[in-house]
Amino acid sequence: MTAETLPSSADVVIVGAGLAGLTVARVLEQHGISAVLLEASDGVGGRVRSDEVDGFILDRGFQVMLTAYPEIHRHLDIPALDFRAFEPGALVWREGKGTVVGDPFRRPMTLKSTTFAPIGTWADKARIALLRAKVKSADPQALLRGDDVDTLTALRASGFSSTMIDRFFRPLVGGIQLDPQLRSSRRMFDIIFRTLATGDSVVPAKGMGEITQQLAASLRTTPLFLNTPVASTTPGSVTLSNGHTIVAKAVVVATEGPIASQLLGIPAVGSRSAGCVYFAAPTAPIDGAYVVLDGEGKGPVYNVAVMSHVSPFYAPHGQHLIAAALPGLADGDLEAAARRQLRSWWGPTVDSWRHLRTYRIPHGQPNQDPPFNPRQRVSLGDGLFVCGDHRDTGSIQGAMFSGRRCAEEVSEWVRLQS
Repeated sequence: MTAETLPSSADVVIVGAGLAGLTVARVLEQHGISAVLLEASDGVGGRVRSDEVDGFILDRGFQVMLTAYPEIHRHLDIPALDFRAFEPGALVWREGKGTVVGDPFRRPMTLKSTTFAPIGTWADKARIALLRAKVKSADPQALLRGDDVDTLTALRASGFSSTMIDRFFRPLVGGIQLDPQLRSSRRMFDIIFRTLATGDSVVPAKGMGEITQQLAASLRTTPLFLNTPVASTTPGSVTLSNGHTIVAKAVVVATEGPIASQLLGIPAVGSRSAGCVYFAAPTAPIDGAYVVLDGEGKGPVYNVAVMSHVSPFYAPHGQHLIAAALPGLADGDLEAAARRQLRSWWGPTVDSWRHLRTYRIPHGQPNQDPPFNPRQRVSLGDGLFVCGDHRDTGSIQGAMFSGRRCAEEVSEWVRLQS
């Protein structure tokens, strides 16, 4: 739709067509509430988008979906996304070779390699099994209410050696939380470890952007306006950058944290940054659909994946797509840094890899440092609402859950105004 068709009034205006905003619109439709959805960029999805470059599918940053997320089963047509799974566990790369550290509970054949992997002591590996059992049997809400310290302190207190922390937890959890220093809340660590233990890590066959494209396509009555940045919000209205004002019973700001802070005057939300470099190669450096972890703890690349091993749709026939993730780093010459490190792993063949694109994501996730308290309020009063992963947990689950509970409160507010 074009700016000429923008309405002057609406029951609800939603600012931002990322995961949270799309979920708000979907749930409002289910409640019979009409809304208008405004997006500043040229497409839906926010941080969950994919681009096509020379026949390759590039997600905007290395991302995965965890099938244990409850909200995805509420809002998504899972079979239509045709999820393709990573192997449970990871391939830890150290001193010129990779060792499979698997999940023997799901892949018994990985028991031997996991047992003898040079990532820590036998006691460390026994502690991992105990930790897995503990978090898997726990109530997620109880984990989010547990005693809170930073993840590094929690791991040390649990008896894990520095070797295990540096060679396994730092690249694995640090990669997921964009926090190689492991400063984030142990509450989120427990949730992440539980989610990894109870489900699969997957991507849609044709890229992570399929998730938000599906959500947008499911909307039936909500008009969507792209390239429509919002300059300001007040209780009862939004004003666009072009000066157009839309009066509304409720205004929902469903943007990432820093923009929400600007539009609403709420406390600033800190950011975890990320970089991702994509390469094309005729031959893959590894076999199997594994996430490769930097077992040397040097970085800046902590995770690598051959996405074409996970789903062949990610690359043209005869080519492979290699994603190098740099959690916590979005500045500098990321391509050169990634290529230099991967050359030390896989030799001069890396020099021949073709650079496809580098993504710099200043706000990859909200900070979740201790004390971390999710489920922040979504109603700011007077018909102003806010949602996003910065109001719950920094994840796809958090964004969608925040969107749903925000929509439920908006529905009640609109009914009271009618």
